[in-house]
Amino acid sequence: MQRVTNFFAIVLLSTGLVSGMAYAQQDTATADGGAQAEVQASSFSDQQLMKFADASKEIAMLNQEYAGRLQSAEGDEAQQQVRQEANDKMIQAVETQGLSVETFNAVGEAIQNDPELLQKVQEMAQVQQ
Repeated sequence: MQRVTNFFAIVLLSTGLVSGMAYAQQDTATADGGAQAEVQASSFSDQQLMKFADASKEIAMLNQEYAGRLQSAEGDEAQQQVRQEANDKMIQAVETQGLSVETFNAVGEAIQNDPELLQKVQEMAQVQQ
């Protein structure tokens, strides 16, 4: 169980990379959009949660791969290029699972704030192993 909890801690940290990219892609943000995300957070389907768990696994692997590349990159420009490539791969991993980046981020935020939802996603991830 500790391994799964650590896994989700890593994924939640790495979703910050995806989140930053998603915010950069949005044209505008409104208070109404935030309220909608809160309402949606409580109504994720099991299928969405499973897709989140699957995408999170792939993001964790990408995070490990790119962490080493980032450390070995010399200079700010090279590091930024590695970060951009990692973001692109993470976004692709999310979209390949059939989720939008916004939905992935909303689930990630929801599980940070809802221990029961976190447990449910952890259990789904364990079943998939």
